[in-house]
Amino acid sequence: MVGITSYGGHIPRLRLNRGVVYGANAWMAPGLIGSAGGERSMANWDEDSLTMAVEAARDCIDGIDKGLIDAAYMASVSFPYKDRLNAGIMATALNLSNTLDSADFTASLRAGASALMAGINAVKSGDFRNVLVAAGDRRITKMAYTHELLAGDGAAALLLGSENVIAEFKCAATITEDFADHYRGEGAQFDYNWEERWIKDEGILKIVPAAIQGLFNKVGISGKDIDRFVMPCFFPRVPVQIAGMVGIAPEKTADNMHNICGDTGTAHPLVMLIAALEQARPGDKILLAAFGQGCTAMLFEVTDNISRMSRKRGIQGSLADRKEEQNYLKFLSHRGLLQQDLTMRAEANWKTALSALYRNRKMILAMVGGKCTKCGTAQYPKADVCVNPSCNAVNTQEDCEFADQPGKIKTYTSDLLTYTPDPPAHYGMITFENGGRGMFDFTDYETGKVEVGLPVRMVFRIRNRDNQRNFTQYYWKAKPVIKQEEA
Repeated sequence: MVGITSYGGHIPRLRLNRGVVYGANAWMAPGLIGSAGGERSMANWDEDSLTMAVEAARDCIDGIDKGLIDAAYMASVSFPYKDRLNAGIMATALNLSNTLDSADFTASLRAGASALMAGINAVKSGDFRNVLVAAGDRRITKMAYTHELLAGDGAAALLLGSENVIAEFKCAATITEDFADHYRGEGAQFDYNWEERWIKDEGILKIVPAAIQGLFNKVGISGKDIDRFVMPCFFPRVPVQIAGMVGIAPEKTADNMHNICGDTGTAHPLVMLIAALEQARPGDKILLAAFGQGCTAMLFEVTDNISRMSRKRGIQGSLADRKEEQNYLKFLSHRGLLQQDLTMRAEANWKTALSALYRNRKMILAMVGGKCTKCGTAQYPKADVCVNPSCNAVNTQEDCEFADQPGKIKTYTSDLLTYTPDPPAHYGMITFENGGRGMFDFTDYETGKVEVGLPVRMVFRIRNRDNQRNFTQYYWKAKPVIKQEEA
């Protein structure tokens, strides 16, 4: 039996009210009102497709032996790097073995499903035991454009294997068609989209049913056997229409999550699949259809193991961690769409020494410190000499992961002089449950609600962007755990 053994999700905490987007642009684009309901997920300035994928993957593999993971795939159409293995950065941040296989999947909104299919085939072949598949997107759109409202930011991750399977893979069917509903050429910042009726009538309504029917013919079932139909689509009524075309009851069609987060690009097939798994019961058959220059249709059957899987934050947990954002200019600023005077303090030279980054990759990207094998003292960063004054043993430290260690704020500073894209900057001393401590920047904080003793969790984020050399620096930050009712 091959299939999904675990899942994880990440939807950014900030949610942009679509009404404020419409309000700012109604003077020139009054037609946006048709898409102005609800809210869309909004990545913070220090989040991108990679950091979100890392967070989803951390959720997915929490409590699982990392040494068992022998492949890691990542999908996105908004990778931070065109020529650097993004899946390799993710694997390093997760502190996975350097002997694993890795690959990036891109160039189509179907890339998330393609990575999932590749992972399943890798496990079926017997060459790999456990394959981690993550997808994330933070797409940049033009202002005053429908897709600015319809899109959302987010990530999802699935672990695939043959033991303790929670959703067995049954069958798949794929159609590949060079149907250009939209595209982004070399050097372009934004997608170019074609006319909606053409996309719907000539593309989605012809290609997707054909792929689903091909799957039904392969496995010998019909639409009546499907318990949940998952299909991301900008057109909310189209999935129900397709369900009717292939014999699936309309009430079996999953909501496209437009009102609560928007379409998260390559991640959205996985996001919606995880949302379905969070509500699934043993025996449920889940049909996934992902459109994009063709269609991939996949069938999963939920097993009894789903009730025994360890609790995950998942999509529902991410959605519950929510803070409404009413500032449209902040949204544009965080996406680099405004020319602002950032003051001279922002003009520092952020050049990264690639040699130093490589030598210290475990400390910087994976947040691995040390633990003295003589006295048990943990410290970050790792050093040749134990920091315990009553020990000071030399060369006795073994690797110690800090990323998943619970922490608390020991001291902090709120600073309006230090440059940050979202002032005021917050930073301070974090003490960890294992006894270690370190100075870190804070993120996803709320001014006035940060205090000494507040719990934090460490998150993988952008530290700085070196725009002169087009290099993104990543590091770990402390995210204060603020109760939802206090937010």
